[in-house]
Amino acid sequence: MLVLYLVWGSTYLGIAIAVESIPPFVMASARFLIAGSILLAWSVARDGRSFAVPTRRQWRDSGIVGALLLGGGMGMVAFGEQTVPSGIAALLVAMMPVWVAVLGWILLRERLPRLAGIGIVVGFAGVAILVGPSATGAVDGLDPLGLTALLISPIAWSLGSLFASHRADLPGRPLVATGLQMVLGGGVLAIMAVVSGELADLDPGAITRSSVIAFLYLTIIGSLVAFTAFGWLLRVAPLPLVTTYAYVNPVVAVILGWIILGETVDARTALAGAVIIGAVALIITSRGRMARSRTGRESPDFKPRTIAADEPATSPPTA
Repeated sequence: MLVLYLVWGSTYLGIAIAVESIPPFVMASARFLIAGSILLAWSVARDGRSFAVPTRRQWRDSGIVGALLLGGGMGMVAFGEQTVPSGIAALLVAMMPVWVAVLGWILLRERLPRLAGIGIVVGFAGVAILVGPSATGAVDGLDPLGLTALLISPIAWSLGSLFASHRADLPGRPLVATGLQMVLGGGVLAIMAVVSGELADLDPGAITRSSVIAFLYLTIIGSLVAFTAFGWLLRVAPLPLVTTYAYVNPVVAVILGWIILGETVDARTALAGAVIIGAVALIITSRGRMARSRTGRESPDFKPRTIAADEPATSPPTA
């Protein structure tokens, strides 16, 4: 749990430092292509001849999930953090459970408990406090394009999570599923880097040492170590305990951004953060109760099918 709290909370800081001199889509693409390739290579080496090659549909569905989670989700985070402080980015992305509840109700006609409805209202109120105009009519100097990207990110991640948990046919082994999604999502990010002109404008000589260190940290610790810990915890720890990372990660991100990058944490940010985290708690609590009411107990056989946890653990790891 300490790994999830600190590592996933610190990835917002890592992204902010990495994109200081590495274009965001290039950085994210390289990161996930490397991490995904390592996971797939490890899976093949471990299973040998018994390795189950993904089917054509599994390749297709993994590509869709990877495009939404990594292309739309993580790509937009990296893009947004070029101009928006990492702490504010973390609070906006923490809205993902709210979007899962909203989109699940709209697209899949999932039941929406009253507590979840309250959480949705509270969550959007928190976003309004955070990014709404101040008394002077300005949005406190926050870049509109960066804010838009960070608002899109949890929506894309939510769509990917819902598709993965309700419609997708994904490889049975979690590491294979995760690695395949990382590789295919990294490919989508590479296309985004080419289309946006980032790859053509890339100057390797301008990349700083701090950005390289942050990139390595995100790839090795954020993508490989933390996901291994996450998958293991889902098998051995109570689910309510595992889902607490959803409340802790934004707090860790805000504190690290304040201490290391000197980001301002004013009363408005603190209030909005408390409101958003409260909304996340309401959503996850209500979905947890709903899941237990369906099964009569918490299933000990819960397994992740994708790099986003199945409900009710639906807050986004910033892998």
